[in-house]
Amino acid sequence: MCELLGMSANVPTDIVFSFSGLMRRGGETGPHADGWGIAFYEDKGCRAFHDPRPSARSEVARFVRDTPIKSRIVICHIRRANRGRIALENTHPFQRELWGRPWSFAHNGQLRGVKRWRLGAFAPIGSTDSEHAFCWLLEALRARFPTAPADRDLAAAVEELARRLSGLGVFNMLLSDGRSLFCHCSTKLAWLTRRAPFGPATLIDADLTADFEKETTRDDVVTVVATRPLTRDEAWTVMEPGSCVVFRQGNPVPLPKRRVASMARRKAA
Repeated sequence: MCELLGMSANVPTDIVFSFSGLMRRGGETGPHADGWGIAFYEDKGCRAFHDPRPSARSEVARFVRDTPIKSRIVICHIRRANRGRIALENTHPFQRELWGRPWSFAHNGQLRGVKRWRLGAFAPIGSTDSEHAFCWLLEALRARFPTAPADRDLAAAVEELARRLSGLGVFNMLLSDGRSLFCHCSTKLAWLTRRAPFGPATLIDADLTADFEKETTRDDVVTVVATRPLTRDEAWTVMEPGSCVVFRQGNPVPLPKRRVASMARRKAA
């Protein structure tokens, strides 16, 4: 299984601290040694880095760790291959354009039979079930909405399509159009929102502590999403299997009451 990392913030923020912990799980403190990738949104654009080498031993990963790239939305993935060979074209996050927006997608899990689902204008480049699912999801959105829909309608559609894909197996997902961060939990996904008053945090996978009070303002809101909690001294929200949450500007977007009741449970990391 792979691991995911995402961020949604109301101000341009770097993800160096969280990435420093996650990259070590890519072949050092964890077995996810089959490549990695990360996408940073900036204004209407998106810059991405991919490497089929383990993130713990990747020079590109060290560059990302040592370079405080500012972004409001980030999606990152470290891979443990189960479908598709270890290759650059099979590293997440995958990217496509829809409605004039750059979409990014990363997936953890296996989807039995998804490659039998018919595609349209979007076609995979690699051989993973994940990329096929991404292409199918975007085609379903394009067919339903010829032009960009309202944010609430889009969130509802993504939630519905994610539930359909999860019926094929394990579908832990991060998805973004540069405006919202869509998260679907099939088995494992957790999130944490940092806001004033800020305090220190210590990584689980590295001997590193950050004092966010010194690096933020009182108005900053930053949410980090990960397959497993990355810090040992903060309270993470562990999502319930089958739940979906959408973040915008670092804050969760309210979902219909019938979904909120079962969305997540609290767990101290």
